[in-house]
Amino acid sequence: MPLSPLEISDRIEIGEVLARYALAVDSGRWDLLDGVFTPDATLDYSSAGGVTGTLDEAKAWLAEVLPAFPGRQHLITTPLIAFDGDHAEVTASFTDTLAPSRGMIKADAPGLARGGGWYHHRMTRTAGGWRSREIVLEQLWRTIQ
Repeated sequence: MPLSPLEISDRIEIGEVLARYALAVDSGRWDLLDGVFTPDATLDYSSAGGVTGTLDEAKAWLAEVLPAFPGRQHLITTPLIAFDGDHAEVTASFTDTLAPSRGMIKADAPGLARGGGWYHHRMTRTAGGWRSREIVLEQLWRTIQ
């Protein structure tokens, strides 16, 4: 069954929300997360040893932990989106690399971490566009030197 123009638009917008999330985390521009999540969102990073809490609590935790890895890159791909009116369940695969430097380092440098898994979002359409009201990180694997 062909997608409606609205569903095509919604899928593109949700993809941009996922991209905005990756940019926020990788650049340390934590205020960009305000355009990803609803103000009352719950963020669960517990499978990676992180915080479960509000947007402000998650921003504080990310700001505390991630500066140890100035070289960061998250790739978020293959989103599966199930719509229910103005709500959507979104599951997207991710891989990440966290490096102790933005400069060139050896592949076996101490502090280099790589991982992957799934981000599970419960999204809702808001006056400002699609936003996540819940994210659960499902860490599937992690390597660290």
